[in-house]
Amino acid sequence: MRQALRVLVAGVLTLLTLGFAEQSLNAQPADQSAAAIDSYLATYSGTRVGPTYIYPNPKLTPGLVNLDITQANIDQTICNPQWSTKSIRPPVTYTNDLKAKQLARPNYKDKNPSHYEEDHFISLEIGGHPRDPRNLWPEPWGTPAQPLTSIGPFPAHLVGAKTKDAVENQLHKEVCDGTLTLRQAQGIIATDWFKYYRDHVLKP
Repeated sequence: MRQALRVLVAGVLTLLTLGFAEQSLNAQPADQSAAAIDSYLATYSGTRVGPTYIYPNPKLTPGLVNLDITQANIDQTICNPQWSTKSIRPPVTYTNDLKAKQLARPNYKDKNPSHYEEDHFISLEIGGHPRDPRNLWPEPWGTPAQPLTSIGPFPAHLVGAKTKDAVENQLHKEVCDGTLTLRQAQGIIATDWFKYYRDHVLKP
């Protein structure tokens, strides 16, 4: 009887631990304003489960939200089939110039701009800031061992810009379906998008 009780207690504790781990990914400040989520992301220091090259430097690019996209207007903006990210996307001249400046930093060993996409860390389709450098970074198409350009090919096992694109699409769908709030989706992608990819996009 005692052994059975121990097993039951251990099982409950395991479930609780898993539940808290999932909740921590979606943890949000009580204040759902843009200022609150930006502050939360700017000070986030949690452990990320993916390889380091798939994340920007959190001090330089913590993610920043678009003040014009809110939970109240998603049906008129990001969830409206007539709305397009092209309406707010900065020109290529701006993003290419920013990419060159960022790649000049010492932490980038591979400085070939064709190996990177200038990525919105919080994507435009879930309310990321379109122009601020705190939401833009050179995201590798491939890996440090296997650099690629935008033309690929992209092997299924390789984790790079195309992988994050799949997460962005899924989060956008969940926000528009009402299964995630806008702030939850923004928090997920900026704290650890790869964990969401592993646990939800790849989930059978």
